[in-house]
Amino acid sequence: MGRFSPKTLDLDGKVILVTGGTGSFGRRFIETVLRRSDPRKVIVYSRDELKQSDMQLELREQFDEATYGKLRFFLGDVRDRERLTLALRGVDIVIHAAALKQVPAAEYNPSECIHTNVLGAENVVWASLNNHVKQVVALSTDKACNPINLYGATKLASDKTFVAANNLSGDIGTRFAVVRYGNVVGSRGSVVPLYKRLLAQGATELPVTDARMTRFWITLNQGVEFVLSSLEIMRGGEIFVPKIPSMTMPDLVKAMSPAAGVKIVGIRPGEKLHEMMISADDARATVELEDRYVIEPTFVEYPRTPFRGEAGTKDVAEGFSYSSDSNDDWLSEDGLNAMLAEKA
Repeated sequence: MGRFSPKTLDLDGKVILVTGGTGSFGRRFIETVLRRSDPRKVIVYSRDELKQSDMQLELREQFDEATYGKLRFFLGDVRDRERLTLALRGVDIVIHAAALKQVPAAEYNPSECIHTNVLGAENVVWASLNNHVKQVVALSTDKACNPINLYGATKLASDKTFVAANNLSGDIGTRFAVVRYGNVVGSRGSVVPLYKRLLAQGATELPVTDARMTRFWITLNQGVEFVLSSLEIMRGGEIFVPKIPSMTMPDLVKAMSPAAGVKIVGIRPGEKLHEMMISADDARATVELEDRYVIEPTFVEYPRTPFRGEAGTKDVAEGFSYSSDSNDDWLSEDGLNAMLAEKA
Protein backbone atom coordinates (compact mmCIF):
# COMPACT_ATOMS: atom_id res chain seq x y z
CA MET A 1 0.00 0.00 0.00
CA GLY A 2 1.35 3.43 -0.93
CA ARG A 3 0.81 7.12 -0.45
CA PHE A 4 -2.33 7.23 -2.65
CA SER A 5 -3.85 3.94 -1.51
CA PRO A 6 -7.67 3.77 -1.37
CA LYS A 7 -9.19 3.31 2.07
CA THR A 8 -12.59 1.73 1.50
CA LEU A 9 -12.73 0.77 -2.19
CA ASP A 10 -14.43 -2.61 -2.63
CA LEU A 11 -13.97 -4.32 -5.99
CA ASP A 12 -15.23 -7.73 -4.87
CA GLY A 13 -17.75 -9.13 -7.33
CA LYS A 14 -17.14 -6.34 -9.85
CA VAL A 15 -16.50 -6.77 -13.56
CA ILE A 16 -13.61 -4.54 -14.60
CA LEU A 17 -12.34 -3.81 -18.10
CA VAL A 18 -8.99 -2.15 -18.83
CA THR A 19 -8.37 -0.72 -22.29
CA GLY A 20 -4.71 -0.89 -23.19
CA GLY A 21 -4.55 -3.67 -20.63
CA THR A 22 -1.24 -5.09 -21.87
CA GLY A 23 0.63 -1.81 -21.37
CA SER A 24 2.85 -1.02 -18.38
CA PHE A 25 0.03 0.53 -16.38
CA GLY A 26 -2.62 -1.98 -17.41
CA ARG A 27 -0.56 -4.99 -16.40
CA ARG A 28 0.36 -3.55 -13.00
CA PHE A 29 -3.22 -2.41 -12.37
CA ILE A 30 -4.62 -5.86 -13.17
CA GLU A 31 -2.02 -7.64 -11.03
CA THR A 32 -2.82 -5.30 -8.12
CA VAL A 33 -6.58 -5.80 -8.41
CA LEU A 34 -6.26 -9.59 -8.56
CA ARG A 35 -3.96 -9.69 -5.52
CA ARG A 36 -5.96 -7.27 -3.41
CA SER A 37 -9.60 -8.07 -4.17
CA ASP A 38 -11.96 -10.69 -5.50
CA PRO A 39 -13.47 -9.30 -8.71
CA ARG A 40 -15.93 -11.43 -10.63
CA LYS A 41 -14.09 -10.82 -13.88
CA VAL A 42 -11.21 -8.70 -15.23
CA ILE A 43 -11.16 -8.05 -18.96
CA VAL A 44 -7.94 -7.16 -20.77
CA TYR A 45 -8.85 -5.19 -23.89
CA SER A 46 -6.01 -4.49 -26.32
CA ARG A 47 -5.05 -4.92 -29.94
CA ASP A 48 -1.70 -6.77 -29.71
CA GLU A 49 -2.12 -10.54 -29.72
CA LEU A 50 1.54 -11.21 -28.88
CA LYS A 51 1.44 -8.99 -25.78
CA GLN A 52 -1.77 -10.70 -24.71
CA SER A 53 -0.18 -14.13 -25.16
CA ASP A 54 2.88 -13.10 -23.14
CA MET A 55 0.68 -11.61 -20.44
CA GLN A 56 -1.39 -14.78 -20.19
CA LEU A 57 1.73 -16.89 -19.67
CA GLU A 58 3.16 -14.57 -17.03
CA LEU A 59 -0.07 -14.19 -15.06
CA ARG A 60 -0.73 -17.92 -15.13
CA GLU A 61 2.57 -18.35 -13.28
CA GLN A 62 1.71 -15.66 -10.72
CA PHE A 63 -1.81 -16.69 -9.73
CA ASP A 64 -3.64 -19.85 -8.79
CA GLU A 65 -6.10 -21.34 -11.24
CA ALA A 66 -9.18 -19.83 -9.58
CA THR A 67 -7.75 -16.31 -9.68
CA TYR A 68 -6.37 -16.67 -13.19
CA GLY A 69 -9.76 -17.95 -14.28
CA LYS A 70 -11.26 -14.51 -13.61
CA LEU A 71 -9.27 -13.07 -16.53
CA ARG A 72 -10.64 -12.57 -20.02
CA PHE A 73 -8.52 -11.41 -22.96
CA PHE A 74 -10.33 -9.47 -25.68
CA LEU A 75 -8.56 -8.52 -28.90
CA GLY A 76 -9.88 -5.17 -30.02
CA ASP A 77 -9.07 -1.55 -30.71
CA VAL A 78 -10.70 1.46 -29.06
CA ARG A 79 -11.15 2.77 -32.61
CA ASP A 80 -13.67 -0.04 -33.17
CA ARG A 81 -16.90 1.07 -31.49
CA GLU A 82 -18.81 -2.13 -32.23
CA ARG A 83 -16.12 -4.40 -30.79
CA LEU A 84 -15.75 -2.14 -27.74
CA THR A 85 -19.51 -2.20 -27.18
CA LEU A 86 -19.52 -6.00 -27.23
CA ALA A 87 -16.59 -6.14 -24.81
CA LEU A 88 -18.31 -3.82 -22.30
CA ARG A 89 -21.43 -5.96 -21.85
CA GLY A 90 -21.98 -6.53 -18.14
CA VAL A 91 -18.99 -4.40 -17.13
CA ASP A 92 -19.17 -2.32 -13.93
CA ILE A 93 -15.92 -0.34 -14.15
CA VAL A 94 -13.80 0.78 -17.10
CA ILE A 95 -10.21 1.96 -16.76
CA HIS A 96 -9.26 3.63 -20.03
CA ALA A 97 -5.48 3.39 -20.47
CA ALA A 98 -5.22 2.83 -24.24
CA ALA A 99 -3.46 5.64 -26.09
CA LEU A 100 -0.77 6.51 -28.61
CA LYS A 101 1.76 8.32 -26.40
CA GLN A 102 5.01 8.97 -28.26
CA VAL A 103 5.34 12.73 -28.81
CA PRO A 104 7.54 12.71 -31.95
CA ALA A 105 5.49 9.90 -33.53
CA ALA A 106 2.29 11.88 -32.94
CA GLU A 107 3.84 14.97 -34.54
CA TYR A 108 4.67 12.94 -37.65
CA ASN A 109 1.46 10.86 -37.71
CA PRO A 110 -1.23 13.21 -36.37
CA SER A 111 -4.27 11.47 -37.82
CA GLU A 112 -3.31 8.14 -36.21
CA CYS A 113 -3.00 9.79 -32.81
CA ILE A 114 -6.33 11.58 -33.25
CA HIS A 115 -8.13 8.38 -34.23
CA THR A 116 -6.93 6.51 -31.15
CA ASN A 117 -6.82 9.23 -28.49
CA VAL A 118 -9.80 11.41 -29.45
CA LEU A 119 -12.19 9.22 -31.42
CA GLY A 120 -11.24 6.25 -29.23
CA ALA A 121 -12.24 8.26 -26.14
CA GLU A 122 -15.59 9.04 -27.74
CA ASN A 123 -16.07 5.34 -28.45
CA VAL A 124 -15.33 4.44 -24.82
CA VAL A 125 -17.94 6.99 -23.69
CA TRP A 126 -20.53 5.74 -26.18
CA ALA A 127 -19.96 2.05 -25.37
CA SER A 128 -20.00 2.74 -21.61
CA LEU A 129 -23.32 4.57 -21.79
CA ASN A 130 -24.77 1.94 -24.07
CA ASN A 131 -23.88 -0.79 -21.55
CA HIS A 132 -24.84 1.13 -18.38
CA VAL A 133 -21.29 0.95 -17.01
CA LYS A 134 -21.21 2.46 -13.51
CA GLN A 135 -17.79 4.14 -13.40
CA VAL A 136 -15.18 5.12 -15.97
CA VAL A 137 -11.73 6.48 -15.14
CA ALA A 138 -9.58 7.71 -18.02
CA LEU A 139 -5.82 8.12 -17.78
CA SER A 140 -4.43 11.43 -18.98
CA THR A 141 -1.03 13.14 -18.95
CA ASP A 142 0.65 16.34 -17.83
CA LYS A 143 1.04 17.13 -21.54
CA ALA A 144 -2.73 17.72 -21.77
CA CYS A 145 -2.40 20.95 -19.77
CA ASN A 146 -1.58 23.93 -22.05
CA PRO A 147 -0.49 21.51 -24.80
CA ILE A 148 2.09 22.43 -27.41
CA ASN A 149 2.30 19.01 -29.06
CA LEU A 150 -0.32 16.94 -30.82
CA TYR A 151 -0.25 14.17 -28.23
CA GLY A 152 -1.07 16.66 -25.49
CA ALA A 153 -3.78 18.24 -27.61
CA THR A 154 -5.43 14.88 -28.23
CA LYS A 155 -5.36 14.04 -24.54
CA LEU A 156 -6.87 17.44 -23.69
CA ALA A 157 -9.68 16.67 -26.16
CA SER A 158 -10.04 13.24 -24.55
CA ASP A 159 -10.19 14.79 -21.06
CA LYS A 160 -12.90 17.21 -22.17
CA THR A 161 -14.84 14.33 -23.74
CA PHE A 162 -14.88 12.31 -20.51
CA VAL A 163 -15.72 15.29 -18.31
CA ALA A 164 -18.62 16.31 -20.55
CA ALA A 165 -19.87 12.71 -20.82
CA ASN A 166 -21.38 13.01 -17.33
CA ASN A 167 -23.97 15.37 -18.81
CA LEU A 168 -25.03 12.65 -21.25
CA SER A 169 -25.63 9.84 -18.78
CA GLY A 170 -29.12 10.91 -17.66
CA ASP A 171 -30.93 8.11 -15.85
CA ILE A 172 -28.19 5.66 -16.91
CA GLY A 173 -26.07 7.23 -14.18
CA THR A 174 -22.63 6.41 -15.57
CA ARG A 175 -19.96 8.57 -13.97
CA PHE A 176 -16.74 9.57 -15.73
CA ALA A 177 -13.54 11.03 -14.25
CA VAL A 178 -9.96 11.65 -15.37
CA VAL A 179 -6.58 11.19 -13.68
CA ARG A 180 -3.66 13.31 -14.87
CA TYR A 181 -0.09 12.62 -13.79
CA GLY A 182 3.52 12.92 -14.94
CA ASN A 183 6.30 10.65 -16.16
CA VAL A 184 6.23 7.11 -14.81
CA VAL A 185 9.63 5.91 -13.58
CA GLY A 186 10.58 2.71 -15.34
CA SER A 187 7.63 2.51 -17.74
CA ARG A 188 8.41 1.59 -21.34
CA GLY A 189 7.80 5.16 -22.47
CA SER A 190 10.06 6.87 -19.93
CA VAL A 191 13.71 7.84 -20.35
CA VAL A 192 14.86 5.71 -17.40
CA PRO A 193 14.96 2.36 -19.27
CA LEU A 194 16.90 4.09 -22.07
CA TYR A 195 19.46 5.42 -19.60
CA LYS A 196 19.77 1.99 -17.95
CA ARG A 197 20.36 0.36 -21.32
CA LEU A 198 22.98 2.94 -22.37
CA LEU A 199 24.81 2.59 -19.05
CA ALA A 200 24.81 -1.20 -19.37
CA GLN A 201 26.38 -0.76 -22.80
CA GLY A 202 29.19 1.31 -21.28
CA ALA A 203 28.02 4.82 -22.15
CA THR A 204 29.92 7.61 -20.40
CA GLU A 205 27.40 10.29 -21.42
CA LEU A 206 23.61 10.28 -21.34
CA PRO A 207 21.46 12.37 -23.69
CA VAL A 208 19.47 15.30 -22.31
CA THR A 209 17.53 17.54 -24.65
CA ASP A 210 18.02 20.72 -22.57
CA ALA A 211 19.89 21.29 -19.30
CA ARG A 212 17.02 23.40 -17.92
CA MET A 213 14.40 20.69 -18.44
CA THR A 214 12.28 19.50 -15.50
CA ARG A 215 9.70 16.74 -15.21
CA PHE A 216 7.19 15.37 -12.69
CA TRP A 217 7.88 11.78 -11.59
CA ILE A 218 5.66 9.03 -10.22
CA THR A 219 6.17 5.28 -9.87
CA LEU A 220 4.02 2.70 -11.60
CA ASN A 221 2.69 1.46 -8.26
CA GLN A 222 1.84 5.00 -7.19
CA GLY A 223 0.02 5.52 -10.49
CA VAL A 224 -2.07 2.40 -9.89
CA GLU A 225 -2.84 3.46 -6.31
CA PHE A 226 -3.78 6.93 -7.51
CA VAL A 227 -6.23 5.55 -10.06
CA LEU A 228 -7.79 3.22 -7.49
CA SER A 229 -8.16 5.97 -4.88
CA SER A 230 -9.59 8.36 -7.49
CA LEU A 231 -12.08 5.66 -8.47
CA GLU A 232 -13.01 5.46 -4.79
CA ILE A 233 -13.77 9.17 -4.31
CA MET A 234 -14.92 10.24 -7.81
CA ARG A 235 -18.29 11.96 -8.17
CA GLY A 236 -18.22 12.59 -11.90
CA GLY A 237 -16.42 15.18 -14.03
CA GLU A 238 -13.26 15.57 -11.95
CA ILE A 239 -9.67 15.69 -13.15
CA PHE A 240 -7.55 14.30 -10.33
CA VAL A 241 -3.92 15.47 -10.13
CA PRO A 242 -1.49 13.88 -7.62
CA LYS A 243 1.03 15.80 -5.56
CA ILE A 244 4.31 14.34 -6.83
CA PRO A 245 7.94 15.52 -6.97
CA SER A 246 9.89 17.14 -9.79
CA MET A 247 13.47 16.65 -10.91
CA THR A 248 15.74 18.28 -13.45
CA MET A 249 16.95 15.99 -16.20
CA PRO A 250 20.67 16.59 -15.43
CA ASP A 251 19.94 15.66 -11.80
CA LEU A 252 18.23 12.50 -13.05
CA VAL A 253 21.40 11.59 -14.96
CA LYS A 254 23.56 12.29 -11.89
CA ALA A 255 21.31 10.19 -9.66
CA MET A 256 21.41 7.24 -12.04
CA SER A 257 25.16 7.44 -12.62
CA PRO A 258 27.32 10.00 -10.77
CA ALA A 259 30.16 9.29 -13.19
CA ALA A 260 28.14 9.84 -16.36
CA GLY A 261 28.31 13.10 -18.24
CA VAL A 262 25.41 14.95 -19.85
CA LYS A 263 25.19 15.25 -23.62
CA ILE A 264 22.84 18.03 -24.73
CA VAL A 265 21.06 16.86 -27.88
CA GLY A 266 18.41 19.57 -28.40
CA ILE A 267 14.68 19.66 -27.78
CA ARG A 268 12.64 17.22 -29.85
CA PRO A 269 9.60 18.28 -31.90
CA GLY A 270 6.69 19.05 -29.58
CA GLU A 271 8.74 18.85 -26.38
CA LYS A 272 8.36 21.33 -23.49
CA LEU A 273 11.07 22.57 -21.15
CA HIS A 274 8.72 22.12 -18.19
CA GLU A 275 5.48 20.22 -17.80
CA MET A 276 2.33 21.63 -16.23
CA MET A 277 -0.59 19.72 -14.71
CA ILE A 278 -2.77 22.64 -13.58
CA SER A 279 -2.77 25.99 -15.34
CA ALA A 280 -3.67 29.34 -13.78
CA ASP A 281 -6.94 29.21 -15.73
CA ASP A 282 -7.70 25.75 -14.34
CA ALA A 283 -6.98 27.01 -10.83
CA ARG A 284 -10.34 28.77 -10.56
CA ALA A 285 -12.00 25.34 -10.55
CA THR A 286 -9.33 23.58 -8.47
CA VAL A 287 -9.47 22.50 -4.85
CA GLU A 288 -6.62 21.03 -2.84
CA LEU A 289 -6.80 17.82 -0.82
CA GLU A 290 -4.07 16.35 1.34
CA ASP A 291 -2.48 14.24 -1.39
CA ARG A 292 -3.92 15.64 -4.62
CA TYR A 293 -5.64 18.45 -6.44
CA VAL A 294 -9.12 18.15 -7.93
CA ILE A 295 -10.11 20.18 -10.98
CA GLU A 296 -13.89 20.26 -10.68
CA PRO A 297 -16.22 20.40 -13.70
CA THR A 298 -17.52 23.87 -14.56
CA PHE A 299 -20.56 22.75 -16.54
CA VAL A 300 -22.73 20.41 -14.48
CA GLU A 301 -26.19 19.21 -15.46
CA TYR A 302 -26.28 16.03 -13.37
CA PRO A 303 -26.54 15.27 -9.63
CA ARG A 304 -23.14 16.01 -8.11
CA THR A 305 -21.83 17.19 -4.75
CA PRO A 306 -18.74 19.39 -5.22
CA PHE A 307 -15.54 18.83 -3.24
CA ARG A 308 -15.16 22.56 -2.67
CA GLY A 309 -16.16 23.59 0.84
CA GLU A 310 -15.94 20.14 2.39
CA ALA A 311 -13.76 19.41 5.43
CA GLY A 312 -10.17 18.68 4.42
CA THR A 313 -10.31 20.72 1.22
CA LYS A 314 -9.16 24.24 0.48
CA ASP A 315 -9.12 26.54 -2.52
CA VAL A 316 -5.80 27.08 -4.24
CA ALA A 317 -4.34 30.60 -4.30
CA GLU A 318 -5.28 33.12 -6.96
CA GLY A 319 -3.07 32.59 -10.00
CA PHE A 320 -1.93 29.16 -8.80
CA SER A 321 -0.39 26.80 -11.33
CA TYR A 322 1.19 23.39 -10.85
CA SER A 323 4.31 23.16 -13.00
CA SER A 324 7.38 20.93 -12.77
CA ASP A 325 9.74 23.94 -12.52
CA SER A 326 7.83 25.78 -9.77
CA ASN A 327 6.95 22.69 -7.73
CA ASP A 328 7.87 22.86 -4.02
CA ASP A 329 8.57 19.11 -3.88
CA TRP A 330 11.89 18.14 -5.46
CA LEU A 331 13.11 14.59 -5.89
CA SER A 332 16.44 13.79 -4.24
CA GLU A 333 18.93 11.20 -5.42
CA ASP A 334 17.82 8.92 -2.57
CA GLY A 335 14.19 9.53 -3.50
CA LEU A 336 14.84 8.54 -7.13
CA ASN A 337 16.73 5.43 -6.07
CA ALA A 338 13.80 4.44 -3.87
CA MET A 339 11.51 4.83 -6.87
CA LEU A 340 13.84 2.78 -9.06
CA ALA A 341 13.96 0.07 -6.40
CA GLU A 342 10.22 -0.55 -6.76
CA LYS A 343 9.16 -3.68 -8.62
CA ALA A 344 9.72 -3.00 -12.31
